[in-house]
Amino acid sequence: MHNKYNDLFDTLVRSYYEGNFDETLSKIMVCHEVSPQETFKIITSLCGVSLEFDNNYVYNLKKAITNYSVNKRFIEKLDSCNINCKQDENNKFKCQSSCPFDAISYDDSNKSTYINYDLCVGCGLCIDSCKDGKFLDKIDFLPILDLLKNNKTVIAAVAPAIIGQFGENVTMDQLRAAFIKIGFSDMIEVAFAADMITIKEAVEFNHHVNGPNDLMITSCCCPMWVGMLKKVYKELVPDLSPSVSPMVGAGRVIKKLNPHTKVVFIGPCIAKKAEAKEPDLSKDIDFVLTFQELDNIFKSLEIKLDKLQGIPSKDYASRGGRLYARTGGVSIAVGEAVAELYPKKSKLFKSVKAEGVRECKDILNKALSGEIEANFIEGMGCVGGCVGGPKALIPKEQGKIAVDSFAYNSPIKIATHSDTMDTVLEKLNIHSLKDFEDDSKTEIFHRDFH
Repeated sequence: MHNKYNDLFDTLVRSYYEGNFDETLSKIMVCHEVSPQETFKIITSLCGVSLEFDNNYVYNLKKAITNYSVNKRFIEKLDSCNINCKQDENNKFKCQSSCPFDAISYDDSNKSTYINYDLCVGCGLCIDSCKDGKFLDKIDFLPILDLLKNNKTVIAAVAPAIIGQFGENVTMDQLRAAFIKIGFSDMIEVAFAADMITIKEAVEFNHHVNGPNDLMITSCCCPMWVGMLKKVYKELVPDLSPSVSPMVGAGRVIKKLNPHTKVVFIGPCIAKKAEAKEPDLSKDIDFVLTFQELDNIFKSLEIKLDKLQGIPSKDYASRGGRLYARTGGVSIAVGEAVAELYPKKSKLFKSVKAEGVRECKDILNKALSGEIEANFIEGMGCVGGCVGGPKALIPKEQGKIAVDSFAYNSPIKIATHSDTMDTVLEKLNIHSLKDFEDDSKTEIFHRDFH
């Protein structure tokens, strides 16, 4: 969400929570800036839905929120552009320069930029680049709130990068208490699913790498990284690990164990909204919120996390799973798992990591040309990894310190050492390493990129 719309979002959330949404919506529409159509488009985006404006807009919007449906386009562009927006030395506007995939073009007839959705991966970098707020991302909270008000079972699945984001001394137990106070049934760490994916990636490494010239590219975590491979570096897709991200893994495990549960992922990344709606993943995660959106929600509902009595849970996520939040974390976790599960193969394990779009492109170009001196490639679209995501609340350096401290204080050091995970895997009918090597047994963690 662009900062320009924070107050409007706050007003919508409060009114929906307090039951005076109709009246508030009508007042907002009377005070439209450009046109009722554009104002309504902004409102619907902040409400997580897409609708055309008509005279029955209040009823239609409330119905759309209740009957939330999948919308693949999570980044939208308002028709009007600011003619004062300057082009750079390459004759590109700021939104065009910000896009790593050249998905934004200029329409001379309308004097406005537009999004080519065939190229867009939903990273959201264009949103922050436009100071006038002409790019919007869908915000799912009002449909989530509708679920919570109707007493559905809704689980908040928080990204490993969340620690430290809402205050230096705010604990995971206090975050859990905050979600339950809002109306969520519970909160879980996605780091727990990352532990399962770590074992899957160790198995994939064992399968992919059998000699000095073999290569494995991890598919973990980052939809921008996967988007680059699928759209630009297709020749490398056969070397891409066929594993889901920890976000998707968490959703699938929760729903396998509790089929009627709804799952909301919370992280620092807009691109996760698009990932959750990809055709092969659309049933796994119901809603996605960013840290900034969640922060606005806490403020709207006057929830002060540092004042809450924490609701503790048993330690169940490992150091390795929690390190997924920052650059190099996946390599550390998978390297440790390979050493544990395939000690002979660990001598072959040589990782390299890339952060930020430029580094990611450089390393994939080297992989294409055979210049790379590694057999395990980890890529993160944001500098610093997820802690450097566009919707993080604190600087990436501060985020890394918080993540490292939390991770290295974990009682469970390596993914394979978690008794809780063993119990969950048993329920998934995965009883041994041999089962993890059987694709039919681990289908829940599998994704086909071909």
